Amino acid sequence: MVVVTGQNQVSATPDDAMSSSDAEDDFQEPATPTATQAGPALPLLPQQFPEVVPLNVGGMFFTTRLSTLRRYEDTMLAAMFSGRHYIPTDAEGRYFIDRDGTYFGDILNFLRSGDLPPRERVRSVYKEAQYYSIGPLLDNLEDIQPLKGEKVRQAFLGLMPYYKDHLERIIEIAKLRAVQRKARFAKLKVCVFKEEMPITPYECPHFNSLRFERSESEAKLFEHHCEVDVSFGPWEAVADVYDLLHCIVTDLAARGISADHQCIGVCDKHLINHYYCKRPIYEFKITWW
Repeated sequence: MVVVTGQNQVSATPDDAMSSSDAEDDFQEPATPTATQAGPALPLLPQQFPEVVPLNVGGMFFTTRLSTLRRYEDTMLAAMFSGRHYIPTDAEGRYFIDRDGTYFGDILNFLRSGDLPPRERVRSVYKEAQYYSIGPLLDNLEDIQPLKGEKVRQAFLGLMPYYKDHLERIIEIAKLRAVQRKARFAKLKVCVFKEEMPITPYECPHFNSLRFERSESEAKLFEHHCEVDVSFGPWEAVADVYDLLHCIVTDLAARGISADHQCIGVCDKHLINHYYCKRPIYEFKITWW
């Protein structure tokens, strides 16, 4: 008896057999998915901005014209809103800038009409202008007080060797002594002297004038270190000892450190023959709380 199935049996011939290359093709990795297959795509660039731009700067809201943000092409704001970069928006559709917005209004006022901030905000606005790379605003702010005076002060301090290092040493010594003694304040001795131009009442003109006349070998006889914690000087500038003392106190105050000082005499160390060191010594009192 012959049993016939419902399907015709087809015999495979050598020509119909799958070649090894065909088998390999069946196991190739799938092609890179297209944008449609990969899911939602990122917003296409360039990004389009409205003529009137709503802004959210660190939680503070502003509204300005697009042309205002692009007023100076070399600034960060002009680059951000050029269309070349994607700017995220908040839930209300405002373009978000992750930056403290306290002084952003001053930035906009300059971009709008060239207005400068009042003196008490100049330093803070200057920092924001640096962040946003607004060169014209930086130039204008540097030409008014207090930044103009600060440029002159820094020029003077640039002549002072190791000024920043000595300032840090004052802080470290005062902190160490306050911790060791469990005290609210600490005292240390600081020498501030200006050999080239003896104009303070605590410096001896006769002694200082000798440095221009003695030979190199004789000069070594006068070299010494005053017995103090920190020593500033010498320097060559019109600014005197009291100007440098003001700089020290000002820079300590900028670090949140209260400092008082008073002159307690001179070094008075014997150098050679009848010559003595007449560099002024100041006692600094650093209060920590």
